[in-house]
Amino acid sequence: MATKKVTGKGEDKTADTKNVSKGTQPVNDKIENLAPHTADSTGEFMTTNTGLKINDDQNSLKAGDRGATLLEDFILREKITHFDHERIPERVVHARGSGAHGVFKVYESQSALTKALFLNDTAAETPVFVRFSTVAGSKGSTDLARDVRGFAVRFYTQEGNFDLVGNNMPVFFIQDAIKFPDLIHAVKPEPDNEIPQAASAHDTFWDFISLTPESSHMIMWAMSDRALPRSYRMMEGFGVHTFRFVNAKGVASFVKFHWKPLLGVHAVAWDEAQNISGKDPDFHRRDLWDAIDSGAFPEWELGVQIVPEEDEFKFEFDLLDPTKLIPEELVPVQRIGKMTLNRNPDNFFAETEQVAFHLGHIVPGIDFSNDPLLQGRLFSYTDTQLTRLGGPNFQEIPINRPIVPVHNNQRDGFMRQTINKGKTSYSPNAIGGNDPRQAKEAEGGFVSYPERISASKVRARSKSFFDHFSQATLFFNSQSEPEKNHITDALSFELGKVKTVAIRERMLAILAQIDKGLAAAVAYALGIHIPENLAEQLNQNIPADGDPADYASLQVESSLAQSTALSMAYTVKDSIQTRKIAILAADGVNEKSLTAVKTAVESAGGVVEIIAPRLGFITADNDAKIHVDESLLGAASVLFDAVYVPGGTNSVATLEADADAVHFLNEAFKHCKAIAADSDAAQVLEATYFSKKLPDEYSEETVLSEGIVLSDEAKKLATLFIKAIAQHRFWEREKPRKIPA
Repeated sequence: MATKKVTGKGEDKTADTKNVSKGTQPVNDKIENLAPHTADSTGEFMTTNTGLKINDDQNSLKAGDRGATLLEDFILREKITHFDHERIPERVVHARGSGAHGVFKVYESQSALTKALFLNDTAAETPVFVRFSTVAGSKGSTDLARDVRGFAVRFYTQEGNFDLVGNNMPVFFIQDAIKFPDLIHAVKPEPDNEIPQAASAHDTFWDFISLTPESSHMIMWAMSDRALPRSYRMMEGFGVHTFRFVNAKGVASFVKFHWKPLLGVHAVAWDEAQNISGKDPDFHRRDLWDAIDSGAFPEWELGVQIVPEEDEFKFEFDLLDPTKLIPEELVPVQRIGKMTLNRNPDNFFAETEQVAFHLGHIVPGIDFSNDPLLQGRLFSYTDTQLTRLGGPNFQEIPINRPIVPVHNNQRDGFMRQTINKGKTSYSPNAIGGNDPRQAKEAEGGFVSYPERISASKVRARSKSFFDHFSQATLFFNSQSEPEKNHITDALSFELGKVKTVAIRERMLAILAQIDKGLAAAVAYALGIHIPENLAEQLNQNIPADGDPADYASLQVESSLAQSTALSMAYTVKDSIQTRKIAILAADGVNEKSLTAVKTAVESAGGVVEIIAPRLGFITADNDAKIHVDESLLGAASVLFDAVYVPGGTNSVATLEADADAVHFLNEAFKHCKAIAADSDAAQVLEATYFSKKLPDEYSEETVLSEGIVLSDEAKKLATLFIKAIAQHRFWEREKPRKIPA
């Protein structure tokens, strides 16, 4: 993968973030900024919102103990009124999310690129708040929908808030923000019946996509495993848009932002995602919370792709086109700093729900490009927050306040928190000493980059935006065979839910422009042919894309055949940190081997849970009592990354006869997870459906290709098992070895 680190010294990368109270001053500033607004009611008397102590919160004021409730009861009215207004409008998109606090630290000064202070001061820890989210579903939908994931980061810098609002995919469906309402209306539940929830597998979405070829690249990402992350902690983040860095000399360069997770980029299987949605729809929320709560702080490195202004037009694609990415082979990602999430919110609503991100929150040294999707979104964010958070003072909500003082002439409005003193609220003024005054650029005042513009006003798109398929083809060609199979299956599933045959045919015509083999495989699954001629024009975005008769003529020949950075097959696979491992056991389990493997896995950073036929304790073969974390009735293999079955005659016999235990293993195998068993527990594996599909002899090479570990030596078993878990999944097992589960 074409990625390089700009660190200088590896040992400087890790900050002591175990205890945020030991951080640098900006971290303390943000904690202190939130402290006056943080309520801890432990040991306190109950009061009204005005501070009046309440004597009885359980009974309303009545005319006699069986009489009518009195309007006089101001305590009842305050309580009910507040309750009636507790729910604010949910976000139009990204409604379901999860947040966390943390810190960011730059490795080396980036002064050659940008004058942004937080990217230059290597001694400073910049406080951050991050919100991850799904896009299409409502607040009550599942975490495991096939969807884009939001990845929004707020930096509370000494120059004000900088919000890097992005996704876990580097491109987007559309090129111009004017089409955003159409996209979201299409993917949301259909208006006549409000079905389906948090799903794109329906007619209106694919109708829009089939008439919008510019979405072709993003559709490849959305139908790939990237749309089903194993965890928020194991997905990349991207700024999506092209921004500008500007240094102290006024020299600008284009920049693309990346977040690279140190745990690697991993996904779950589609069938597994559907099962998780039923077993634990809060799977990603819970995973993030539990990891931070246990001290296993998630980490990402901030990467940048830098393109000097003079190189803007040297590529075969347009830097301003948000449906395109810059392949890392052409412009390597420089890793310039690290973000660590180390503190869960104190209150979900006050922080995660009320945080108001905005692409327009920038600092000196960072500026916009003319990306037409970015330009339109700059308006949308403010407009949305005005409605959702009740008015123009949403920046005064504690989670939204910067760590630097705010001084301006804006006044009043709903929910104003600031009490401004003095006579003047205008500028310039002489009565108030002309305060607050404007800051010169040398004093840190923000100055927009002086880009020279000379053009006519038009409603049009540059012809450099007309190639809709070459990067979609590059993405598909860059996938491993299992990943290609997953894309084929996803498209077959989604289009199989589309009732209108003409929509399916249009999509097959688009897929044929991307890859004819892919189109043929999907056509076979749908039971229809790829159309030779369409009854209507493929692209309806007129006049933006003109009226091309032949889309192939607009497709640019890519200089790259493949890009390894686009495939998850090349991600980090050297750690089992925070992976969840289930140990199936029952009374009579071999305590020695169970403990040996459990200790080894936990020492390597794994999280182990004992799963047994019942809760409470099981008795080992040496009479030791072993605490059970989950029963087979309540546990599910889809909530774990790997499974181990220790020996012990009675335990093995019990599990072999337990249908839930056998199903647990069958399902883990179906979802391509690592499975280990002591040699004397082999009969449990023999009771499974997949046992007949396993090789007769095992070597270390077989283990690491099949993901099944069998050994009578606990130490050897643990070593091989840990190696297998680190591979995450054995996707090659899928096609030839599919099993019912």
